[in-house]
Amino acid sequence: MNLVALPAFTDNYIWMLHNGADAVVIDPGDSAPVLAALDRLQLKLAAILLTHHHDDHIGGVPALLARLQGPVYGPALEVIPEPCTRVRGGDSVQALGLDFSVIDVPGHTSGHIAYFHQPKPGAAAGTDTDAPLLFCGDTLFVGGCGRLFEGTPVQMHHSLEALAALPGETLVCCAHEYTLSNLKFARAVEPDNAELASHTLRCEQQRAAGQPTVPGRISSELATNPFLRCSAPAVIAAARRHGARSDQPVEVFTALRLWKNDFR
Repeated sequence: MNLVALPAFTDNYIWMLHNGADAVVIDPGDSAPVLAALDRLQLKLAAILLTHHHDDHIGGVPALLARLQGPVYGPALEVIPEPCTRVRGGDSVQALGLDFSVIDVPGHTSGHIAYFHQPKPGAAAGTDTDAPLLFCGDTLFVGGCGRLFEGTPVQMHHSLEALAALPGETLVCCAHEYTLSNLKFARAVEPDNAELASHTLRCEQQRAAGQPTVPGRISSELATNPFLRCSAPAVIAAARRHGARSDQPVEVFTALRLWKNDFR
């Protein structure tokens, strides 16, 4: 199974998973990169997975329907154009012979969902992906998290906790190349975090070479992403200096998110 990040717009990624014959795409805000990849790789489009209703995640769907040979899956609690099979947390969807668990992750939008694939134990080489996969839209980014356009800080904190509990080797397939700006903020929060410093250097080198910084891994995010580190003493201290009303993780998260909104 092959995982491909298709650049779109200024900083979006459309994710494609394919087996050499059939493909599934996640959050195709623009049809052009998807159609080009389908043609270049001679793939059939077997399914589309959508995480939320923002146009840079769904705008390419109408132009892809003529090539689609399967379902469009999308969040049950958001307005998604038809045709769409509505799913919510606890559901499971199938594409390319793989099972994807649906996780409710409200915060960025009120009905945002994520898709998680856990390889089956002992899967034969070449028949399954090597690592767990998380397609999380605009909820979790490398080094950061999404803005709260519709949800509450409590919802987003709970959503991030759910994603943080996934296996450490899980690949975080987020939808934007926001990494360097996120890590700049993370270093303002934790300037003495050595792992964050080395991670930032690696990501800077990747971008300088024209390479994406995604996917990340849950294990790395737990060590470097301040929004997943709301119980760490240094993060608590920084959040208290920026308005957190207590040491409680949700209060720390709220202060961090407000700080990040205006950070330059």
